[in-house]
Amino acid sequence: MKKFDIPQFYRSSFITKIKNARKDLDPRKKDFAPTKLDFGPVRFFLARHFGFCYGVENAIEIAYKTIEENSDKRIFLLSEMIHNPGVNSDLQKLGVKFLMDTSGNHLIDWNELTSDDIVIIPAFGTTLEIERKLNELGVDPYRYNTTCPFVEKVWNRSEQLGKQNYTVIIHGKHYHEETRATFSHSKTSAPSVIVRDLNEAKILSSIILNERSAEDFYKLFADKYSEGFDVKKDLERVGVVNQTTMLATETQEIAELMKLTMIKKYGEENLKDHFADTRDTLCYATNDNQEATYGLLKEKADFAVVVGGYNSSNTSHIVELCEEKLPTYFISSEEKIISSDHIKHFDIHSHQEKETFGFIPRKDKVDIILTSGASCPDAVVEAVLRKIHSFFDGAREIEEVVKEILH
Repeated sequence: MKKFDIPQFYRSSFITKIKNARKDLDPRKKDFAPTKLDFGPVRFFLARHFGFCYGVENAIEIAYKTIEENSDKRIFLLSEMIHNPGVNSDLQKLGVKFLMDTSGNHLIDWNELTSDDIVIIPAFGTTLEIERKLNELGVDPYRYNTTCPFVEKVWNRSEQLGKQNYTVIIHGKHYHEETRATFSHSKTSAPSVIVRDLNEAKILSSIILNERSAEDFYKLFADKYSEGFDVKKDLERVGVVNQTTMLATETQEIAELMKLTMIKKYGEENLKDHFADTRDTLCYATNDNQEATYGLLKEKADFAVVVGGYNSSNTSHIVELCEEKLPTYFISSEEKIISSDHIKHFDIHSHQEKETFGFIPRKDKVDIILTSGASCPDAVVEAVLRKIHSFFDGAREIEEVVKEILH
């Protein structure tokens, strides 16, 4: 896989070495057990896969190269480069301005742009409508395009489905930049509808089976279906694609539900005429990180720390998985760890930051699960580990333990 040129300050002094060592031992990714870092009074279980994925490193490389090569021009990002506050802040400090927030609300009006300006498309991609707008302004939307190749793969698969007269069911959050972009591309070639989760997919299934009315569809999926969507004929042939950061297992469950729905309605012998197998749209990095989380959760630990941007979808799903098993603290950086007794962390249910005291149990040996989202720099994960490690008197030196693991 391609190696990207990204700023060294995003790298870790030892995490990349551990990742590479695990890759050399297990190139086919069959072992999802965590790496154990035993410092005596505290032990960390480090996920087999976490941190920057291909799409994120690709986006960061393009962004920094664009800044370096265009010091005489104004540079804008369409919206956040990735869902990581540190990376976005670093770009802003270099003079990059955001045109929109993550919901698509303008921070800078289109009229302020000129044809001499540079606009970088973020890793999530963008809608065809915005591409056309940039073209009208004389700004090339493709020259500085950091759209993740795996997002583009979903778009291409959606187009193929449309050419085969399938309706595209998108598993995603309708307000998320990536899903908005995928929906925009999909609806040009196929009737399209967005489902948030398995529960919404079950509602859609009941509509296909005529257990609920067409009126229910238009009401319950308002703003989530393409213009002119005809419930009577557009749900006869379907295929499922996803926002690449969603839970892969849930996407598979939704696809399986649609498959069973079509068998129930049309008979197994006619399945190929009504359901398209689209498993090839799942993002490898999202899948690897989630599988690594399942591997982490096989270990007995006192709590989990998940590091990443609070608006990061893939990170939130890792938090969901961890919360099912043990106390989980979702933090954006080591700065959220106030002391050995006090931590500020994000609650994905209330969408607010909260404070917890006594998060580290007072016992002879503390076991901690540690992982991060796909847009979180390894350097931040290292900083979190080092800060927690510093709270334990008599803990072995980090470099000493890492050296033993690598040799």
